Amino acid sequence: MADPVIQEIVKGFVTEAQELTQRITRAVLRLERPGSGAATAAAYDDLCRALHTLKGSAGTLGFTDLADAGHKMEDAVTVRRANLEPLAADLADAIFQTLDAFNLRAEAYAQEKTDALPDLAGPLVRLQAALAGLPAPKVDEQAAAKEKEAAADAGEWRVGQAAVRQVIREVERLRELQLRLGERQRDLERGLSILARLGMLAETAEARAVLMSVARSLADDTDEAGAVVEALEEGVREITTMPVRTVLEPLHRAVRDLSRQLGKEARLSVVGAELSLDRRMLEALRGPLVHLVRNAVDHGVESPEVREAAGKHREGSVVVRLEQVGNLAFIEVSDDGRGLDESRIAEVAEARGVIGAGEARSMTQHQIHQLVFRPHFSTRQEVTETSGRGVGLDVVQSEVNALGGRVEVHSTPSQGTRFTLTVPMDLGSSPVLIVRAGEHALGLPTMAVEQVRSARPGDLRIGRAGMSLVLNEQLLPLLDLGSLLGIRQPTAPGAGTPIAVVQAQGRRVGVAVDEVLGDRDLVIRPLPRELRSLDAYQGEAIYVRGELILVLRPDWLTQGGTERARGAAVQARRALVVDDSLTARAMHRSMLEAHGFTVHTAGNGGQALEQLRHSAYDVMIVDIGMEGMDGYQLTRAVRTAPDTRAMPVVLVSAQDGAEDRQLGLQAGADGFLSKKECAAGRLLQEVQAVIGRRRGLS
Repeated sequence: MADPVIQEIVKGFVTEAQELTQRITRAVLRLERPGSGAATAAAYDDLCRALHTLKGSAGTLGFTDLADAGHKMEDAVTVRRANLEPLAADLADAIFQTLDAFNLRAEAYAQEKTDALPDLAGPLVRLQAALAGLPAPKVDEQAAAKEKEAAADAGEWRVGQAAVRQVIREVERLRELQLRLGERQRDLERGLSILARLGMLAETAEARAVLMSVARSLADDTDEAGAVVEALEEGVREITTMPVRTVLEPLHRAVRDLSRQLGKEARLSVVGAELSLDRRMLEALRGPLVHLVRNAVDHGVESPEVREAAGKHREGSVVVRLEQVGNLAFIEVSDDGRGLDESRIAEVAEARGVIGAGEARSMTQHQIHQLVFRPHFSTRQEVTETSGRGVGLDVVQSEVNALGGRVEVHSTPSQGTRFTLTVPMDLGSSPVLIVRAGEHALGLPTMAVEQVRSARPGDLRIGRAGMSLVLNEQLLPLLDLGSLLGIRQPTAPGAGTPIAVVQAQGRRVGVAVDEVLGDRDLVIRPLPRELRSLDAYQGEAIYVRGELILVLRPDWLTQGGTERARGAAVQARRALVVDDSLTARAMHRSMLEAHGFTVHTAGNGGQALEQLRHSAYDVMIVDIGMEGMDGYQLTRAVRTAPDTRAMPVVLVSAQDGAEDRQLGLQAGADGFLSKKECAAGRLLQEVQAVIGRRRGLS
């Protein structure tokens, strides 16, 4: 048995090695792609420093085998560093394999399992072969799989879940007690106000003095209780959560390796990796996230040649976005690939008896998309190492459902697919805005409430398409909460009616309520399993006097609620973006799609006119400075055609001069933006404004 102190140091070394491995992996991924001399030099510097530290730490502990492996990786990199060469893919593969073996061997030392150390010689042979430009020796797949299993087991959380869950429940009870103390304090203050109105009577003077002293003490006790609860909640979070990046970091390499295997080019981006979520939930989501990311590369992203032929960048984009609103975590996995093949999905579903013959013709696009979650469903005709076995998205759905969550898919042909996972969390309290609709008190997660304002007649637009709110020169859908929940018929808000501006999943809406009751830190618990099919609610909470309130899902309001309130008018919004810059088209499309538009693009005026012959659009965004037919000419052509005469047009210019704006208005444009204004986020605002003006909403 090793010295306990030394063994603790070895465990610290394992953690350090894992952190350095992540740093090395990021540097290697950067160096596989050509870059500027300065960027390449900086990446090599970071890589060499990390490898040198890894080697030195291993040597300090007397692990000569690990120190030798670190030395050989450092030598391999130094050879390329001198000339600032990109790292060859074979050499990158060999470095990754050596790192895997290094970490598994270090873990074995930490666990004192030295009788069966993972193989390190094989990866070092492959490293030398790659350095010499020789073919890589064949990898023992079974051994590699066992090593991966060992790596997964090493990350197990070894804390008793029942004990931790009990602590969480007790902290939640303390939070509810603190809320009740606050209400008692307010009751006492109301009693003192009543006494004050009676005047300075001798009979009540002593009672008032005693009550005032109690009120001050109760206020101090309430504040102290709140501070204790916050400290306990923070401590529980520290114990039971971990950064999302610990799960997502390995996916960068997974995307890289699978792309190599399939002959594709793809890069992973992560937004929101700094969030910390429940360890158990993250561990349960590790498999679904790996599957969705691999699915995006395998099924979504096209080959470089196909992408270039379609006017896309040859390198595909896979993006994981994370957001926390109240006690809900939203995790989105999207790609910019080919999108779901609806006809193929329907064909396979009918052939396999998933749906009846001809049933697909009466199904909506959303319903067809959901077929991919059926058990054993696959559109692949051949079985490969990565797909075609029929074990796929149904497993993702079942694992997310087991967490009390849900999975949704949205796809646009030739533009990509987006999977959204919504999972409830039960750690600590969340700030909630309490509102009233009719006789019902309801909660809105405060993090999703941008602001609360009073309705003014001049800010409201009422039309056949529904109600809208003018906010900072932008039109937002305006919903009546009572009508949305089926409490009453739709009612236009009167002057002074409270309106909460709610944002979620990239969309914003105004929600008219009857009264704002205040905000509180409440413990939001998931609904009972029998009620989780109610899309509108994310959970329940106990209010200050013991009342049960339901907490609304912000994304239900901004997406599902908007569609119900506005019907097909919102779903039908379509935009045509015309620009000879691929980057500009991608930026405009991304902004508009994030706010519910279906977006088509054209690279020049001729392509735009061809698309206008076959499709109708609610708005067209046109770059002025295009070769051939410029933006002015295209706008004039649109204005002379009967079918497009009334279509709103927004011109975009690299310049911001008065002359360009005047020429645009003369050509018939409804709006004008500089590219600088577009980059600052003004595009959506201008698009909604011109649509509103054309429809007579302003």
